[in-house]
Amino acid sequence: MKILDLYGGEKPVLSLEIFPPRVDYPLETIFETLDELKILNPGYISVTYGAGGSNQARTVEIAARIKRDYGIESLAHLTCVRHTRAEVDQILGQLGKEGIRNILALRGDLPEDDPDFDLSKQDYRFAYQLINDVRKKADFGVAAAAYPAGHPECSRLKDDLYNLKQKVDCGVDFLITQLFFDNRIYYDFIDKALAIKIDCPVVPGIMPVLNARSIRRTIYLCGASIPAPLLKLVDKYENDADSMGKAGIEYASMQVEDLLTSGVPGIHLYTMNKHHQIAEIAKNVGI
Repeated sequence: MKILDLYGGEKPVLSLEIFPPRVDYPLETIFETLDELKILNPGYISVTYGAGGSNQARTVEIAARIKRDYGIESLAHLTCVRHTRAEVDQILGQLGKEGIRNILALRGDLPEDDPDFDLSKQDYRFAYQLINDVRKKADFGVAAAAYPAGHPECSRLKDDLYNLKQKVDCGVDFLITQLFFDNRIYYDFIDKALAIKIDCPVVPGIMPVLNARSIRRTIYLCGASIPAPLLKLVDKYENDADSMGKAGIEYASMQVEDLLTSGVPGIHLYTMNKHHQIAEIAKNVGI
């Protein structure tokens, strides 16, 4: 089935994101996590994609097993940076062969280990080009990323919204947002998106702050801002992992509860492969 069919019902859709273990870690560790996450009865589970395809084979295998062995719809991430069109065709063929019917189409991060990398010489420079190719070549449900605070590489929010509109017009079924920690940013973003006729479901992506040090790197990479109440918690519990974890769960729960009250189509939780904490958030908000 296509994931879009899940949206529009009476209840908001709970979805989860996981990432494949590193290549030097046993693959089965992620299925131990999935055994626990399945209990939450998510509408679907997305599986991230290693930069430049470094974990591509594991993404396909995990996404296939989620659908086949767990009976849960899967959303396979597909990044196009550093891929040729022929390679993308091959990957789409693999996904289709494994019964995967939904992808999250992304440009992907630029390689940090290649100072001579030239994006202008790549087959794909932007996500909309990947979305165009997918729509022409295969019958997949297609999701894309949205950036409520703006893409870190785009200097003007107006231009970023235009880029998002371009992606949606190429045939995106629904959008999942990058993480944010202030719901007002999401609400303001939705108003602006509707004003330019972006009317597909826009699902808020929430990442609980469970580790003070790791969240700083995440903020650096994605460009999100930390509101004062959360920053105070991070500063207070920077050297107290247990207290930071509890405070992070409580903060994320308040965020999700407020979003649900506002009538969002669903909640997408970035699990970081932490099932206990995610289960607690789901319990707190009754989703």
